[in-house]
This record gives sequence, structure tokens and C-alpha cells, in this order.
Amino acid sequence: MNFFSRFQYWLQRFFYGRYGGDQLNWALLILYLLLWLLGVVTRIVVFPILSWLLFFLVLFRMLSRNTAKRWAENQKFLRVWNKVKGFFTTRAAQWRDKDHRYYKCPKCKNKLRVPRGKGKIQITCPVCRTEFIRKT
Repeated sequence: MNFFSRFQYWLQRFFYGRYGGDQLNWALLILYLLLWLLGVVTRIVVFPILSWLLFFLVLFRMLSRNTAKRWAENQKFLRVWNKVKGFFTTRAAQWRDKDHRYYKCPKCKNKLRVPRGKGKIQITCPVCRTEFIRKT
């Protein structure tokens, strides 16, 4: 068994039962890089310090054996991230769609898509059957 095989075996044993990487770690790593670059460009001492704190937080999360807690943290992050991502994804799709107009039902808040250029129309929500008038 050569050195690299022993080292690989040691790494496998070391990381067994550890949490590893997830989406929150990736987001923290990207934030770390942005803060580090901002510190290099602006030469403000606070940014590199914050970036290194984030880096050590990422290491702590990756090497943690408390996987249930790390999983719960990641789930909280994903709930927030998916809302933000969904907002921007929806806005981008609406901006690209030049043939339809998007409205929100005043009662159930469901998103409705209606054709553009029809003037004032009465819209019926397919979910709650609320009728309202809007201009397209």
C-alpha cells in the first residue's frame, strides 16, 4: 500500500459520518469569495475578516457530525432561497412573455395569465371562481 492509497483510506475514514457539502455551504462559499474580493478591492479590513469567518463556518458545517442539525439549517435556507428564486424566475418569464398579461386573484392570490390586447375583460379565477375586471 503506497502513500496515496493510505492517505485516501485515511480521508475516507475521516469523512465517514460527517455532513459534507450542501446548497447552504455553496451559498456561503460564494458569499465568502465576494466578501474577500470586495476586501481586496476596497482594502477595508472588515470584509476579509467576515469572509474568513464565513469560510470557517463552511468548514465547521462540512466536518460536523450532527447531520440532523445541518440538514435542518439547509432546509430553512432552501425555503427562503426558493421563494427568492421563484420570484425572479416568475418575473423573468412574465417579462419574456409579450402575448399575455399576468394578474393575481384578489381572493385566493393565484397567478392568472390572460391574453394581451383584449381591452377591458372580466377574468374568472379557475380556483375560487372570483370574477374581477382588468384591462389587458
